[in-house]
Amino acid sequence: MSGLALIAGGAVLACGAGFYLQGRTVRSPRAVLGSVLAVLAVLLGAGLVLTLLPVPSAAAETTAASAASGLGFLGASLATGLACLGAGIAVAVVGAAALGVVGEKPSMLGTTLIYLGLAEGIAIYGVIVSLLILGKL
Repeated sequence: MSGLALIAGGAVLACGAGFYLQGRTVRSPRAVLGSVLAVLAVLLGAGLVLTLLPVPSAAAETTAASAASGLGFLGASLATGLACLGAGIAVAVVGAAALGVVGEKPSMLGTTLIYLGLAEGIAIYGVIVSLLILGKL
């Protein structure tokens, strides 16, 4: 349970960093992104270790079932998280290009919205996969 708390803490930390940097000029965005990703990687690793540690219990079957469900929850969270991260990157790239195209040729607005919708669909696929994983637990 403490592993899941660390993973949730990492998500809160990432959201807090994004909220803090909102609207500010960042001199070296790669350094900021690298440091935030390093902290998140450490928190995710610690959460993974704490989640997968065997819980002392009376029956060995309970421990195996607990480890299996822990891996299932970890897989569901990774499916959603990585899909949303990929969708965010895709929307950032496609959105910037779409603004450039619409600025020069406004008749292309509908086409660029289709491309943005396809990029956001990646996140929906991740949520669907995580729901399928959670349905099997």
